[in-house]
Amino acid sequence: MKVGVIADDLTGANATGVSLANQGFKTITVVQDAPLPETNKYDAICVDTDSRYIRGEIAEQRVKKVIRQFKEKGSEVFCKRIDSTVRGNLGIEIDAFLDELGDTAIAVVVPAFPSSGRITTGGYLLVDGVPVQETDAANDPITPIKKSYIPSIIEDQSSNKVTLIGLDVTLSGVGAITKKLQEKINQGNRIIVLDAVNDEQIEMIAAAMANVQGNLIVPVDPGPLTAYYSKAFLHKKVTEEKLLVTVGSVTSVTGRQLHYLYAKTNTEPILVDPQELVRSGDSWNEEVKRAVNLGLEALKGQSILIITTHHPINKRLDLKAMSETSKVSEDALAKRITDGLAAITYKIIQKSEYKISGIFSSGGDVTSSLCTVGHANGIELEDEVLPLTAYGRFTGGHLDGLNVVTKGGMIGDNRAIYESIKFLETKLLNHKGSVLNG
Repeated sequence: MKVGVIADDLTGANATGVSLANQGFKTITVVQDAPLPETNKYDAICVDTDSRYIRGEIAEQRVKKVIRQFKEKGSEVFCKRIDSTVRGNLGIEIDAFLDELGDTAIAVVVPAFPSSGRITTGGYLLVDGVPVQETDAANDPITPIKKSYIPSIIEDQSSNKVTLIGLDVTLSGVGAITKKLQEKINQGNRIIVLDAVNDEQIEMIAAAMANVQGNLIVPVDPGPLTAYYSKAFLHKKVTEEKLLVTVGSVTSVTGRQLHYLYAKTNTEPILVDPQELVRSGDSWNEEVKRAVNLGLEALKGQSILIITTHHPINKRLDLKAMSETSKVSEDALAKRITDGLAAITYKIIQKSEYKISGIFSSGGDVTSSLCTVGHANGIELEDEVLPLTAYGRFTGGHLDGLNVVTKGGMIGDNRAIYESIKFLETKLLNHKGSVLNG
C-alpha cells in the first residue's frame, strides 16, 4: 500500500478512488468500520469514515483511528478527501491529520475540482461561477455553508494557523509555488490553501508539494490534487531510474510538443546535429560520441533525457540537394540520421550508471532503427496512450523487456509527448510497486 485516503462519505471516497485509478493506482474503497484488506495488492485504499454530519469529536476519533491503520499498512502518502462544496467537519478533520501525523505534517488545501465546475480564486470557492454560499450548499439542513472564503471556513473549526497562496503564484509555475510553500511553512503555517482554476494548475501545485523537503505533506481536496500529488511524490522516490526521449521528427507539430515538454519538465535537450549524421565515416561517429557523452553527463542531474535533431533555429535539411551532390539516395541520407539517433540512444542505455527504465520514441523510422541497433525482434503492445501512440515492451535482443512508448511525428496536440511520458512513468511506478509487493 502506498496511498491512504480518508473521506467523510462513500461518494467522496469513490470519487477520489477513481481519480487515483485514472493515474494508474490499483484502488479499493472501504466502508466505515470495515477491516482494511489484508493483502498488499492495492496501491491505494480509500476509507469512508461517514463523518460529514456527526459531532466533531467523533469525527476526529474516526479519522485518527484510520490514520493509525494506514501507518500499520506502511502508507507513504496520507490524504484527506473533502466535500466539493466544503460541507462537514473540514477544519476538525484536518487537525486530526496534523495531530496524528506529528509536528512536521502540513496540510495543503486545494478545493478546486475544475471538471465538476469548482474553482478557487482569491481564496473563494466558486461553483459554476457562483460563490458556494449562494448555491444549494447554503441550504444544507445539517452543515449549511454561509461563507465562500476557504481560509475563514477552516479557521472556524481549526486550532492551526491558516494561510492562502493566491492565483498569481499558482500561475507562475512549479518553482514559484515551491518557493512560496516553503516560505509559508517557515512562517509557522500548518494549513495552506491554494487557488487553482484548472487541472494543469493543480498538477503544478502537486509537483511543487513533492519538492518540499523535511515535511510530511497532506493533500486536502475533492480528488484531483490527491491523485496528482500521490503520483508526483512516489515518482520522486524512483529517481535512480531514468527515461530517454528520442525524437527524430522535424515537423512544426513536434517542435511545439518539445517546447511544451521542456517547459513542463525543466529539462535541457541533447541537440544532435543532423548535418554531421548525414555525413558518413568520422563525422557520423564523432557526433554520436559527442551526444552520448553529453547525455551521460546530463543524466546525473535529470531523470528525463531528451535526444533530438529538432532545433528551433535550424533550417530543415535539403536532402534532395545533398543527395544530388553526394550521389547517395535521399532515403539513405535520412537513414543515417535515424540510425545515428538510435545509436546514441542505445549507447547511453549501455553505458549509463543509472537504470534506463523506459524510452519514448517519436517517428517510426527512429523506432525501427532502435530495434535494429538493439537486435530487438519487435514490440509487444499493451496499451494505447493516445491515438496512434502505443505503449509496450521491446522483445528480444539487448532491449528485451524495456518499456517503450512510440508516437508518429505528426500526431497529437502540444501535450502529446508530455502526456506520453507521464503515462510511461505511471506504468513504471506500478511495475515497481508490484515487484516490491511480491
